[in-house]
Amino acid sequence: MRKCFVAVAALLLAIGSQAQHTDSTAVPGPAAPAPVSASVSKKKDWSKVNLNGRANDHFVFQVGYDGWAGETTGIRTKGIGRFLNVYFMLDLPFKSDPRFSVGIGAGIGSSSINFNKMEPQIAGTGATFVFNDMADSTTYSTRFKKFKMVEAWAEAPVEFRWVANPENSNKSWKAGVGIKIGTMLNAHTKGKNLQNNAGQTVNSFTLKESSKRYFNSLRLAATARVGYGPFNLYMAYQVNSLIKENVGPQVHPYSIGLQFSGL
Repeated sequence: MRKCFVAVAALLLAIGSQAQHTDSTAVPGPAAPAPVSASVSKKKDWSKVNLNGRANDHFVFQVGYDGWAGETTGIRTKGIGRFLNVYFMLDLPFKSDPRFSVGIGAGIGSSSINFNKMEPQIAGTGATFVFNDMADSTTYSTRFKKFKMVEAWAEAPVEFRWVANPENSNKSWKAGVGIKIGTMLNAHTKGKNLQNNAGQTVNSFTLKESSKRYFNSLRLAATARVGYGPFNLYMAYQVNSLIKENVGPQVHPYSIGLQFSGL
């Protein structure tokens, strides 16, 4: 009897131990948090990028075609008008996002327009700016083979800029819009090689006349550019007329060309 009791007690203890082991393995603990994927990237904080030593158009060189728009009926130009601008500029990036900045500077701008058998009387004494039509052989027996008008300006450009990669703008897409204000330094005409109506050279001298009398001494132009690195397509349009109101035709010079920049 006693042996039976011991056997039964041992059997019950074995069953209880097995049940306790089964319960401890069947009940799961709290689930571990899923790992964050390494491929998920945070939004870049542009305010913390390193701008030390970056180049962003501190030196600007512009060259290209110059033309006249507006009241140009009866004014004959020929060939390729040219402009050449050189500026030194400061670049002031936005602290919150240096992809955007403001550029301000100063420099010199120039324009050259060629005329086809026509001579603007820049040094005239009359109240209006006269463009003599030298193609009229009954009035003029001689004319210059080449005749052009040149202006030079001291200018201050202001530009709102954008660059895709502010840390290395020399290898990045960029764009800018702005204005430039200029004051006229000089205006002159130049005629070369005096010819008769038959096209024969009468005299090979050069005639140069200077005067700012008929021109607005201040000009305001809108500008825009877009490009990659140091190479940009550049455009400008003078908002006010080159020639004073009620003095001559109201012409608005425009420019299309290339901009090279760096430093």
